[in-house]
Amino acid sequence: MTPSLVTFYPLLYLIIPFAFFMGSIPFGLLFTRKKGVDLRTSGSGNIGATNVLRTAGKLPAVMTLLGDALKGAIPVLLCNYLISNSGQPTDFMNNAKALWGGIAGTAAVAGHIFSIFLSFKGGKGVATGFGVLLAYSPVTALVTLLIWIGVALITKYSSLAAIAAVTALPITLAFVDFSMIKIFFGIMLAVLIDYKHKDNMKRLMQGQESRIGGRK
Repeated sequence: MTPSLVTFYPLLYLIIPFAFFMGSIPFGLLFTRKKGVDLRTSGSGNIGATNVLRTAGKLPAVMTLLGDALKGAIPVLLCNYLISNSGQPTDFMNNAKALWGGIAGTAAVAGHIFSIFLSFKGGKGVATGFGVLLAYSPVTALVTLLIWIGVALITKYSSLAAIAAVTALPITLAFVDFSMIKIFFGIMLAVLIDYKHKDNMKRLMQGQESRIGGRK
C-alpha cells in the first residue's frame, strides 16, 4: 500500500510550529539594538535588511539579510533531511519534499510577517522567502533573484522589484521546476508577500515610494 504524503511521517508536523518560531525571530531588531536603533520607529518602520541598511549601516544589514534568509532555509532543509532518511521510494520522497518543504517554507514566511515576538506584526518576508526558495527550488531562487535585480536596476524601486519577482513566482516555478504542489506553494508565498507590500503598492501608484538610494 502506498503511504500517504500527509501521514507517513508524523514527526514532520512538528516542523510547522518550529518553522513559524524560526520565522518569528526579528534579526533586524537584534542586530541594530547595539546601535540604539529601533527599526519599528526608524526609517520605513520595517524590520528587514533594507531598512536596517538605511538606519544602521551595511554590516547590520548584511547580518540581517543572512539571518532572515537562513530562518527560511533551515526548516525546509530539515524537512528534506528527515524525508531523505524515511526509507520511502524516490518519487514519493520528491513529492513529500515538495509538500512538506512548501508547508515549512510558508510557515517560516508567515512567522516573519506575523512574528510572535512582535505582537504578530513583522517584516515583509522577501529575504525569508528567498531563503525558502534556495532550499526548496534553487533554480527558481536564481531566476527570482535575476528578476529582482533586473526590475531594481531599471526602476530603482526595491519594493517594485520584490513585488514583480514574487508575483512571477508561480510562473517561474511552472517553467523551471514544474510541480503542481510547488506551484501551489508559490502562489501562497506570493499572496503573503504581496499582501505585506500593499502600502508600497499604494505609494508606487501615488509616486511617493522611495527609490533605492533614498530618492523619490
